[in-house]
Amino acid sequence: MVALADVKPALLVLADGTVFRGRAFGATGTAIGEVVFNTGMTGYQEVLTDPSYRGQIITFTYPELGNTGVNDEDEESAQPHVRGVVARNLCRTPSNWRMQRTLDAYLQENSIPGIYGIDTRALTRILRSSGAMNGAISNTVLDADELLRKVQAAPCMEGLNLVNEVTTKDIYEWSDPTDGIWEYRPTDAVGGGSPLTVVAIDFGVKRNILRRLASYGCRVIVVPAGTPPEDILKYEPDGIFLSNGPGDPAVVGDGIATTRALLAADKPIFGICMGHQIVGLSLGGETFKLKFGHRGLNQPCGLSQHVEITSQNHGFALREESLGPDVEITHLNLNDRTVAGLRHKTLPIFSVQYHPEASPGPHDADYLFAQFVSMMRDRTAENLSSSATAR
Repeated sequence: MVALADVKPALLVLADGTVFRGRAFGATGTAIGEVVFNTGMTGYQEVLTDPSYRGQIITFTYPELGNTGVNDEDEESAQPHVRGVVARNLCRTPSNWRMQRTLDAYLQENSIPGIYGIDTRALTRILRSSGAMNGAISNTVLDADELLRKVQAAPCMEGLNLVNEVTTKDIYEWSDPTDGIWEYRPTDAVGGGSPLTVVAIDFGVKRNILRRLASYGCRVIVVPAGTPPEDILKYEPDGIFLSNGPGDPAVVGDGIATTRALLAADKPIFGICMGHQIVGLSLGGETFKLKFGHRGLNQPCGLSQHVEITSQNHGFALREESLGPDVEITHLNLNDRTVAGLRHKTLPIFSVQYHPEASPGPHDADYLFAQFVSMMRDRTAENLSSSATAR
């Protein structure tokens, strides 16, 4: 137990000059990034290790953080990617049978500073009214004016390409499915057949997305974001998956160009989150920065009397009017009516703005993996039929 008198003070300064004074936890130092908020009540470890949060300081709106500790199984990548953490209250004595260490110790190990003991509701209202903005947490620089100067010198998220910081450096194959104790889909959700080869372009992929693809009978080959289309096609994939990722999708030039080139290969393509935006951009659409983004486990999406509660983490969206007549909108975010899903009317391509693997989050959208598998199997059958007819 840490005595309150031993806790160091910390400062949070926003780019608009707003100052919050609280207590330090995690690592010693200063973190600068885009300050955003996440409304999830659970899953803080999955959030911290989601590469889509690269370059951001996360404000958790749920009033207590750290009450279940940290364990190795729940990590979505090899390390946390957030710059800093903001909490109302920090639990220093967590209780959970899976816990291996405290959140405080985990952040110290990974050089991530945090601040707690501030009014996170007031901070969230500022971000909702003024929009997500740069900020800094520090327990070493306690002069607000000095910290504000550092914040104002930092680059903004718009126009920032962070994919190269999180994508894999090496090609690898993923074969681990979702652990049986966490599996929730019906055993007959996908028919049998030979394994399907999926090339996953890694813009910042989460492990549980790869696990879901493997659970649905896919052999998954993960490649760096800058892999040329001809190298991707050498694997003779049955389908191509475009992952989630951080930063501004409009400046991920290699990913857009590669996806545009792959359209001609007539392979089924499934994109999520940044992958969804890359699909839209490759089809001639445009993206824009949302005021404060969608981050949490309770975002409603759907059309035509069908609603899915989804897990989301993004600060950009596709501009609906920029998409051509060959693109059909399949889902809207029902809070602000932004594009949350699309499919091409003639090509085997679809994408969603959210994370359907439910890590963390609800299971409503898991059917999309089955849809992708069905699309690949249908396309394979069509190709075999065409070859037989040609002979």
